[in-house]
Amino acid sequence: MFGPKLPLTPADLQAELQRIEEQARTLTRVTTQRAPVGQTPKEVIWTLNKAKLYRYTPVVPESERHPIPLLLVFALMNRPYILDLRPGNSFVEYMVKHGYDVYLLDWGAPGPEDKHLKFDDYVLDYLTRAIRKMKRVSGADEFSMLGWCIGAIVSTLYAALRPDDGLRNLILLTAPLDFTDRKRITFAGWLDERYFDVDKVLNAFGNMPGELIDYGAKALKPVENYIGNYLRLWDNRDDPRVVEAWHAMNTWVTDTIDMSGATFRQLIVDFYRENKLMRGTLTIRGERVDLQRIRASVLNVIAESDHITPPCQSERVLEKFGSQDEQIIRVSGGHIGIMAGSGAIKRTWPQIDAWLSERSHARGAEPGQT
Repeated sequence: MFGPKLPLTPADLQAELQRIEEQARTLTRVTTQRAPVGQTPKEVIWTLNKAKLYRYTPVVPESERHPIPLLLVFALMNRPYILDLRPGNSFVEYMVKHGYDVYLLDWGAPGPEDKHLKFDDYVLDYLTRAIRKMKRVSGADEFSMLGWCIGAIVSTLYAALRPDDGLRNLILLTAPLDFTDRKRITFAGWLDERYFDVDKVLNAFGNMPGELIDYGAKALKPVENYIGNYLRLWDNRDDPRVVEAWHAMNTWVTDTIDMSGATFRQLIVDFYRENKLMRGTLTIRGERVDLQRIRASVLNVIAESDHITPPCQSERVLEKFGSQDEQIIRVSGGHIGIMAGSGAIKRTWPQIDAWLSERSHARGAEPGQT
């Protein structure tokens, strides 16, 4: 009742010291070394500058696969292997096993020479060309696209600007599209022009440093991120399953990359401050982005406890879309946890698969037929 029981014999003492030594080795390893991540077999099928397009090796016979390929588009300032974190906890692995032809667009890390890249370039050059390659490799004229976080902005812009290029299904995850309710968007207050001079920051760094973006995200919940995270590891140091999951997630969280300066400026000025997408005044390379032009079927996935993209940023956006087939699902969890947490395989992935499988059959075939 007053603490751990003391070893009674020399053998007990030796065993206790060995246990403590092993725990120390484990804690040192998981806090100082990278975990093996992104292990689902894949090949690079296209590159442009730092960007790569991966195709994951199918494990389901072609005759049993969905004929509509699935393209995954993650945020521009984080590594996309969060979608393939580790075996047994990988959305990519899950979808490949459920018969999808899965592709992932890795934007890569921008260098100083890329500071002028804008959403215009990522949407109309990088994404458009990657889709063209995916169509050629898959042999499909239509495709599905899943965009997560800033990747959802990129995917939405493409869907509105190129509605006739074969996009059949659009899945948006924690999509920061609507910046109307500034009081409920913490970042909107922080990034107000009265407190944050975006041009001064970019003049100093060129690109927006990944470390500053990471600090801003963690500062939303400082106690949980800087203290609670490590307490959780300590409290579960005897549970290898929890320790290895923590290790993989910590590897991703600390693997930050910069965001192109011009894109970051658009994000702050055009989206956070002026809400141009919702107001219908956003232009990409001279083309106005009209959300009414989106005709793909749309699934909008909202994380109920998302403090980075609060539900108010995506729960009403479908009112602006032109799609005739729309659905919203709300999942308990946070911005990353709904897709990469231990509960994702039970709460989120099956709902995405169920919605998408009904819309991934060949034209003229019934759902369940290829």
